[in-house]
Amino acid sequence: MLPWFDNNQFPLYLAPMAGVTDFIFRKICKEMGADVMVTEFVSAEGILHADKRTRKYTEFEDQQRPLGIQLFGADGSRMAEAAHQIIDWKQPDFIDLNFGCPVKKVVSKNGGSSLLRDCPLLAKIAGTIAKSVGDRVPVTAKIRIGWDMSSINAPEVCHILEDQGIQAIAVHGRTRSQGYSGEADWDTIDACARAVSIPVIGNGDIQSAEDVKLRRSQTAISGVMIGRAAMGAPWIFREIREALKGLPPSSSTNTSSELPSATLQDRWFLILRHVRLSIEWGRYGNELQTLRSMRSRLMAYSRGFPAGKPLRLRFSQVSSLKELEEIAAEHLQSLANS
Repeated sequence: MLPWFDNNQFPLYLAPMAGVTDFIFRKICKEMGADVMVTEFVSAEGILHADKRTRKYTEFEDQQRPLGIQLFGADGSRMAEAAHQIIDWKQPDFIDLNFGCPVKKVVSKNGGSSLLRDCPLLAKIAGTIAKSVGDRVPVTAKIRIGWDMSSINAPEVCHILEDQGIQAIAVHGRTRSQGYSGEADWDTIDACARAVSIPVIGNGDIQSAEDVKLRRSQTAISGVMIGRAAMGAPWIFREIREALKGLPPSSSTNTSSELPSATLQDRWFLILRHVRLSIEWGRYGNELQTLRSMRSRLMAYSRGFPAGKPLRLRFSQVSSLKELEEIAAEHLQSLANS
């Protein structure tokens, strides 16, 4: 049993999201109450070729533990070798295997969710890695419920993964063909949780503390994984944790069925801090390059902002921290005067 599931704990995972769950965003979400972190997925081949950009994705600090590094690939032996290198170098708390990514460039290389169509290969990859590194760190996996609506096989896949030594499985309640459209199928997630004895983490359409309480009461999941909702509202983890403890909502937030909202000042403080930390970190380059790379993140943060449309237009062109600080001050002042 993974220790973060001991004593009936119900961990809140931050979902791995390419271009989103980097070192800085994980730091923020941890401060906001996320329990378990998973990095953006990294290519096993990139690790083996000592690609500096790939290795940058695996950076973390001890405060972010428990943390897993997620690998994708289609060759179990090569992935196991990459996992050993990561463990030697970074000592993560677990290795997570990506069997769910729907992105075409991953699927075309027989990685991610394409493996849901080839269960023998999926079993071989999972078993090879679990047997190779399982005595060093636990190995977990993330899947979707199937390739398309005519081939939903997640409970079967969960059985296979458990048999191959995988110690926990996150199940996203959509098929590969759905992408992120439609609604997550929590009945299938529940069936997965009831099909195996290892923890199953439910993922899909978690927008509020009430969503988590509902899914926890109606399914056999052992935890939840939150992705897109956290992009614009990382304080969702704090809201959920308070609700699960039976505490009233914080004064600046609520637990409605929509994304939890903080005060406008709180939001701007978090946005500016995120950008400052990202500039200091330097992964995306200099200040201008960092601001350009974060424009989509600013769009996500501004969801629900008053006068959001003109604000997003300015976000699409922002190029410096000073400019962003001026936008924040003007926005807050205009609302105070209205």
